[in-house]
Amino acid sequence: MRNKKLIVLLIIFFNLFQIRAYKYIKKETLDNKVSFFVTQNIIDVDKDFLEIKQLYEAENFPKALRKGLDFLGKYANTSKKNISFYEVNNIIGDIYRKNNNHDKSIIYYKNSLKILIENNLHPLESKNTNFNKSKLINAYLRIGGGFLRKNLKDSAKYYYENALDVEALDEKSLSYQASVSTNLSGLYMQDSLYDLAKNFAIKAVVIHKKRNNKVSQAAAKGNLASILLDQNNYKEAKRTYKEALDLIKNEKSDRALRVRQRLYYNLSYNLYKLKDYEAYNYQEQSYLLKDSLRSKEVAKIYEELRLKYDFDAEKEFLEQQQEVKLLEERDRFRTIIVIVGLILIALIVVIGYYNIRQKNLQLKLSRTELLQNQNLDKLKSEFQARALDATLNGRESERKEIAETLHDNVSALLSSANLHLQATKKQFAEGVPLEIDKTQEIIAEASQKIRDLSHTLVSSVLLKFGLNFAIRDIAEKYSNSELNIDTEIEGLRRYDQKFEIKTYNIIQEFVNNILKHSKAKNAIIKLKEEEDHILMQIFDDGIGFDQTQIVLKDGLGINQIEARIQIMKGKLEINSQKGKGTQIKVELPIKKKQVTNLF
Repeated sequence: MRNKKLIVLLIIFFNLFQIRAYKYIKKETLDNKVSFFVTQNIIDVDKDFLEIKQLYEAENFPKALRKGLDFLGKYANTSKKNISFYEVNNIIGDIYRKNNNHDKSIIYYKNSLKILIENNLHPLESKNTNFNKSKLINAYLRIGGGFLRKNLKDSAKYYYENALDVEALDEKSLSYQASVSTNLSGLYMQDSLYDLAKNFAIKAVVIHKKRNNKVSQAAAKGNLASILLDQNNYKEAKRTYKEALDLIKNEKSDRALRVRQRLYYNLSYNLYKLKDYEAYNYQEQSYLLKDSLRSKEVAKIYEELRLKYDFDAEKEFLEQQQEVKLLEERDRFRTIIVIVGLILIALIVVIGYYNIRQKNLQLKLSRTELLQNQNLDKLKSEFQARALDATLNGRESERKEIAETLHDNVSALLSSANLHLQATKKQFAEGVPLEIDKTQEIIAEASQKIRDLSHTLVSSVLLKFGLNFAIRDIAEKYSNSELNIDTEIEGLRRYDQKFEIKTYNIIQEFVNNILKHSKAKNAIIKLKEEEDHILMQIFDDGIGFDQTQIVLKDGLGINQIEARIQIMKGKLEINSQKGKGTQIKVELPIKKKQVTNLF
C-alpha cells in the first residue's frame, strides 16, 4: 500500500511539472510572437515612410499627400510613434503650405511637435542626452511660419520665441535659430518696434558669427542696416552696410555675390538719402554684379518668362470666360425653371381668376427678369474689371521684363562689342578701316535707341527712386510753353514695386488725357500718404466735359483706370463741367512693401 501511494504521488508531481512547463513554453512562444509583430510593424512603418519621402522629393505632391494621409490612418493605433511619424506629418504640412492651405499645414506641424513631446524628446521634460534639438527648433520654426503666413503675428512670435529658448549647440540648430531671429526682426520692424527688431537682427548676426558663416553674417548685418535705414538713421546704416561688405569682400560663391549685389543696391539708396553722390557708384556695382549673375541664362530665363506669361494669362482668361459661361448657363436654367413653374401655376388658376392672375404673373416675371439682369450685369462688370486688370498686369509685367532685358543685357552686349572694336582699331598700323568707324557709330546709335526704348517701357526713375521723383519727372517732361504742370507731394516713401508701377500708370493715364483733350494751360498733381492710403488729386483749367456723356467717349482709357482702381480696392471721383476744367480724386489703400531677407 505504501509503495502504491508513493507511486501515485510521483505520478501527480510529474504531471504538475509537465503542466507548468507547458504553460511556460506556451507563454514564451506567445511573447515571441508579440515581439515579432512589433518588429514587423516598425519595418512596415519605415518602409511606407520611405515611399512617401521619395514621392515628395520627386515633387509628386498629390500622391505623396494621399499616401501620407493613408499612413497616418493605417498606423493611428500605434502606441509608440517613432521619428517616421514626425517626418510624415512634416511632409503633409509642407504640401499644404505649398498649396497655401496654412490652416491645415499648422495642424500637421503641431502633430510633429506633439510626437516629439510624447516620445519624451522635449528638452524641458527629458534627460535624454541624445535628443536632437534641431528637430524641436525646426518644429517651432515651421509652426511660427504658418501663423506668420496667416498674418497672426502674436502666435508666430510665441512659437519663434519658444525656438530661441532651446539651447542650441550644433550647426543645424544654430542655423534654424538664426532664421527665427531674422523673422522676429522683420515682424517687429513691421510693427515699428525698432529696438526689438534691432535686438533680434543683432542676435542673428551673433549666431552666424558663432557658426563662422561670413556670407550669412553679412546678410544678417544687411538686415540690421535696413532697420536703421527705415529709422532714417542713415549714417549708422551706412557704417553697417560697409561692415557687411567687408565681411565678404574675398568671397566668390554665387550666394556671396547675390548678397553683395543687394548690399550695394541698399547702400546706394542709403547714400542717396545722405545726398552722397557716391551712391551712383555703388548702384553701378550692384547692376554689374546682377548682370554677371544673370548673363549666362538671361535668354533662357526671358523665354521661359515669356512663355509662362502667355500661357498663364491665356489660361486665366479662359478660366474666367468659362466661369462666366457656367454662371450664365446656371442662371438661364434657373430662369427657365421659374418661368415654367409660373406658367403651370397660371394655367391652373386661369379658369376662375384669369385677369388677376395674369397681372400678378406679369409682375412676377418682370421682377424675376430684372433680378436676373442685375445679376448678369454685376457678373459682366466684375468679369470685365478682372479681364482689364489681368491685361494691364500682363502688359506691365511684360514691359518691365523687356525693359530689364534691354537695359541689363542687350546694352551690356553692345557696349562689349564697342570695346572689342575699339581694341581692334589699335591693331591697324596704317590706318583704321572706314567700316570699323561706321560699325562703332551704328552700335552707339543702337545703344541710345535701346536705352530710350527701355526708359519708355518702364520709368527708370520710378524703379530707382520711387513715386516722389517719378511724378516730378512726369511734370517736368510734359510741361511746355502751352501747358504748365506743377506738383505738390508730401509724406511719400518707397512702396511695393508693383503698387508703385500701378499708381504711376494711373497718374500717367490722367496726364495723357489732359494733354490730349483738356486744352488746359495749367495743371497740378497733388499726392500725399494719409492713414495707410495714397490720396491723389489732379486739377486742370481746361475745357472740361459733360459727365453724363463720359460713357460715350472713345477708347478704353477711363474704363482701364476705373477697372484698375476697383481691383486695387480704391475710390475714384471725377468732377467736370464744360468750360470749368476737371477735378479728379483717387484714394488707394497702400500695399505694404514685402520684407525680403538677404539669405
